This record gives sequence, C-alpha cells and structure tokens, in this order.
Amino acid sequence: MTEATGRIIKAILAVPKGKVSCYRDIALAAGLPNGARQVVRALHSMSEKYELPWHRIIRADGFIALESGQGRELQAGLLRAEGVKVSKAGKIDLALYGYKGESSGTRR
Repeated sequence: MTEATGRIIKAILAVPKGKVSCYRDIALAAGLPNGARQVVRALHSMSEKYELPWHRIIRADGFIALESGQGRELQAGLLRAEGVKVSKAGKIDLALYGYKGESSGTRR
C-alpha cells in the first residue's frame, strides 16, 4: 500500500456514523487535492479488506454515486440505519450530514 492510499483509508475511517463525506473531501483530507478518483479506486479495491464505511462516501453534489439497481438502495439503507435522511433519488443534505474532517467540522 502506498503512503497516499494509507492517508485515504485513514480519512475514510474518520467519517463518523450518521455523517457523510464526498470523494473530493476525502482526497483533500488525505493531502491529495486532485485525488477524488484515487479515493474511488481505494474504496472499490479495499473496502472489504479494511472494513471501510464505504456507504458514507458520496458525490460532492450530495447524491449517491451508485445507480439504482447497482447498489444505490443498499447504500441508502445503510445510511438510513445510521440516521441519515436520503431522498428517493439518493440525495443527502450535506448541510446537515456532511463531514469534512476532524478539524474543519461539517460542510457549509
């Protein structure tokens, strides 16, 4: 594992239950300003091995990235179980549930 991947994993693990973060903010927290795609790759390849809370990571516009029938319902269900309100379209209010990191608090 690279040092950058380790920082990504640490940033993902820091997102608390009942909160969400976006790929971009995880990348920024890991010191990778243009690393959103690296976050996606890490989630895809390492979520199971490192027990990452993959369901807490969403798009910067507040929507779940997965399509209906390809995991959106599972992700929405996991978030709802943590108390996060998810619209039928898969949108989460980042002003209420967004998390940027320990030092920066919630979004917006």
